[in-house]
Amino acid sequence: MKTKNIIIVGVGGQRTLLTSHILGAIALTGGYDVKLSEVHGMAQRGGSVVTFVRYGDCVAEPIVEVGQADLLIAFERLEAMRYAHYLKPNGTIIVNDVRIDPMPVVTGAASYPARILQDLRQSHRVLAVRAVEEAKALGNPRVFNVVILGVAAQHMAFSKDEWLRVIADTVPPKTVEINQRAFLTGFAYRETDQSTEQE
Repeated sequence: MKTKNIIIVGVGGQRTLLTSHILGAIALTGGYDVKLSEVHGMAQRGGSVVTFVRYGDCVAEPIVEVGQADLLIAFERLEAMRYAHYLKPNGTIIVNDVRIDPMPVVTGAASYPARILQDLRQSHRVLAVRAVEEAKALGNPRVFNVVILGVAAQHMAFSKDEWLRVIADTVPPKTVEINQRAFLTGFAYRETDQSTEQE
């Protein structure tokens, strides 16, 4: 199998690393060689956090080069824009449709870009997911990342039952049920409004 390249981007506290570990574990269950790489930004100040997941028959190195990602999972709109250049021409962005202002925007030194999703759709396939809203409806907004994983699973060759087993083995025991419910919500998710950017 040709190596698949996935990038997960977010800001500190969004469970980016946990998400990469679940992705790595699902690839291992398929018998693939897996490499993970974690790039920590200023996580405690809400800075960017980037993780790379690569899997295939033989993976030589953990880093995804610019222009080589098959899938970009972004937990915030601005992070999707910041890392979109890592995608292949036919790559897909799955983005949590939420805005988190970085420090320069908070202090007034910069403005948060408008129309990020619309601009990204000019050159990429973009699936915008209201994952935080979905997670809140389940009773725990922190599991939005697993909602996103459920959406991503629709684009990967692993069964729903395999995903559920990996989630049960990866997350803390007391959170297994809510995380599995979040995954199933994402797995059934269908984007309905491709023009709205939630504030």
